[in-house]
Amino acid sequence: MVRRALSAALALAVFASTTLAQKCSKDSKCPKDTPCCSLYGECGVGAFCMGGCDPLMSHSFDSCVPAPVCKSANYKFDDLNDIQSIDTYFGDASKVNWQSQGMPEKYDGSVLLTMAEGTVGTLLSSTHYVWYGKICAKMTTSQGKGVVTAFILMSDVKDEIDFEWIGVDVEHAQSNYYSQGVTNYKHGENLTASNTVKDAHEYCLDWTEDELTWSIDGNEARKLARDTTWNATANRFDYPQTPARIMLSLWPAGLATNEKGTIEWAGGEIDWHSKYMQNGYYYAEVKEVTVECYDAPPMAKKNGNKSYKYTDDAATNNTVEISNDVVVLGSLMGTGEEPGEASKSSDGPAPTKSVAMVPGGNPGGGNRQETAVPNSPAQQTGAGEGGPFAADPTAGGGGGSGQEFQQNVNGGSSIQPHLNNIGGSAFAIVIAVLGLLVL
Repeated sequence: MVRRALSAALALAVFASTTLAQKCSKDSKCPKDTPCCSLYGECGVGAFCMGGCDPLMSHSFDSCVPAPVCKSANYKFDDLNDIQSIDTYFGDASKVNWQSQGMPEKYDGSVLLTMAEGTVGTLLSSTHYVWYGKICAKMTTSQGKGVVTAFILMSDVKDEIDFEWIGVDVEHAQSNYYSQGVTNYKHGENLTASNTVKDAHEYCLDWTEDELTWSIDGNEARKLARDTTWNATANRFDYPQTPARIMLSLWPAGLATNEKGTIEWAGGEIDWHSKYMQNGYYYAEVKEVTVECYDAPPMAKKNGNKSYKYTDDAATNNTVEISNDVVVLGSLMGTGEEPGEASKSSDGPAPTKSVAMVPGGNPGGGNRQETAVPNSPAQQTGAGEGGPFAADPTAGGGGGSGQEFQQNVNGGSSIQPHLNNIGGSAFAIVIAVLGLLVL
């Protein structure tokens, strides 16, 4: 798989922000009043300052909330109790392990990533980061033209490791990696897998300081050695090496508004009346995620055991500090430097500032334009007949309360993620893949 040529913030940013959100980059950092640069390259407060906050583009390193350290665990997705919406998560990773954007739904001992017309799908992100380890996801993928399922690791400085599945090819997974969001057209490889829609497979990323292995159902599918990635021009290894979140997503690469290369890579434009949709949405099923944390590299700056922080613009593994700093925001007006205090009253005074608090978007596999690989299986029509579920995927109800998942009148779930703004300013939802490479 070959990715988009322009660089910037994470993937599949089909949701752009309102005009209130200032853009950010390494050369144009966020201002003091909206100090946090989101993974989509926009400035804000609140959720902008947590997972995905880029310290190299933010007002200062301290603008971003320190990243919670790795936690070895076996996450069973039996319900939604361990998943919290991005607009209600203030950074306390001791209380919840997953953050959501979009509409995750519970189904038969698993969680569905759903994508209805008018939405950008669903994203689950871990609240704890991984700095080397073995991460496995047992899941099925979605199906259909323009539909992409992803299981990736993404760091705040855009180091990235990918598994992605194109909905028109159910017999392959695509693997890729990136260093600090820099596009390289030679990093992608297709991996063989049997029916990824019908059968739940275990996909693993075994990531060490010196080697990265992709495996499927316990069988090694690809291996990358760090010493083969030396970049003499940049004087560093183009190898993912910084603490990363785990991300599972379903996103619409085949939107008609996306760039031609992205649509072609995804197998064509999305059919919102496809036979592969159930109850008005596409879906992928996540059953389980396991995390085995490895030791931090020996050159890491160790001043604690609770969080990861960056200390230098180089953003390499020898510039990451393990600290005891823990920051939980008091509200979505908080930042890493000024977290604020939680309101003691549910009817406290309304904020008076008008700022962006919740970044929109779904970083499916990095914020890049996708370009079809010549002779790529993704261009074949490998989809089987019928959807992967014979029964109603939402039978028994979805949502944390166990109530049934209700579609809106147009057959699509309510549009999330969204960019929330305070002060009564209307927010604009723009369907457009940002030409950003993270993603």
